[in-house]
Amino acid sequence: MTETFYEVMRRQGITRRSFLKYCSLTAAALGLGPSFVPTIAHAMESKPRTPVLWLHGLECTCCSESFIRSAHPLAKDVVLSMISLDYDDTLMAAAGHQAEAIIEEIIRDYDGNYILAVEGNPPLNQDGMSCIIGGKPFMEQLKYVAKHSKAIISWGSCASWGCVQAAHPNPTQATPVHKVIHDKPIIKVPGCPPIAEVMTGVITYMLTFDRIPELDRQGRPKMFYSQRIHDKCYRRPHFDAGQFVESFDDEGARKGYCLYKVGCKGPTTYNACSTTRWNEGTSFPIQSGHGCIGCSEDGFWDKGSFYDRLTDINQFGIESNADKVGATAAGVVGAAVAAHAAVSAVKRAQHKGDE
Repeated sequence: MTETFYEVMRRQGITRRSFLKYCSLTAAALGLGPSFVPTIAHAMESKPRTPVLWLHGLECTCCSESFIRSAHPLAKDVVLSMISLDYDDTLMAAAGHQAEAIIEEIIRDYDGNYILAVEGNPPLNQDGMSCIIGGKPFMEQLKYVAKHSKAIISWGSCASWGCVQAAHPNPTQATPVHKVIHDKPIIKVPGCPPIAEVMTGVITYMLTFDRIPELDRQGRPKMFYSQRIHDKCYRRPHFDAGQFVESFDDEGARKGYCLYKVGCKGPTTYNACSTTRWNEGTSFPIQSGHGCIGCSEDGFWDKGSFYDRLTDINQFGIESNADKVGATAAGVVGAAVAAHAAVSAVKRAQHKGDE
């Protein structure tokens, strides 16, 4: 019998008080109120840890690199306590036939009750020979393990959209998971890579409530992908004021102005970067002075240079764009200065007349 999360924590010497504190932090990380803490605690006390098989196709392992840096919750708590990560050829100690036997064991014992996590994508050209796992095309492994799974998580833009492997002309015919597997629920968690806490948050939600999170029309969890980076960006006031970086390291860049004109894709990118941020909430690309490249959006790799400016963003009303607002702002400032000067001149003249 698989242990529950709470049983594992107790065995590790974690107190009841610390466990409840953990449940509170988990609720906060998922954007849930304090009223959900008892629900989370009950789930972790009563539900057995869910087996997870994590497969790797065509990818660079950046999703795994991001995942193991999660701070809320810690990746080690997710892997060792919350889930039973039974197969991951990047993190596991087993190899070869021993590793392959684990997949067969999980399918036999948990048929229809385990989660399949996929990092990367399958290539379809040349019978899938561009990606071989255990002597067979990755496509075969993916279809076999998916057939017996409960649900699938597509980690990163590779599994969600295809990413750079699928860039034109796509000689290997790299294909996102949802275009190959059609009969299972698929949760897309795009990004190159996704934010660590977004990854662990999705897993935590599924384990706590025994269901997939609410998804948007593209299959992404709304709790993390319902708002544009632009909507919560700390540089947004500069955008609204028409204050832009015109070229990197200019005066506007040194003042922290909006990066829209040097290619920032924040206005068209849905992700939690500007709220959750990276490295334990320390920063994100825009805060570091580089515009968003839109890596969580489908097709970002084939849309020209990352520094090409978006040309069709009208944020200030139907007829206005960034250039018009910038010019208007400058005009308003100029008019205000002129008006102030005129009023000052009149007051000086009146003062002299009174003398």
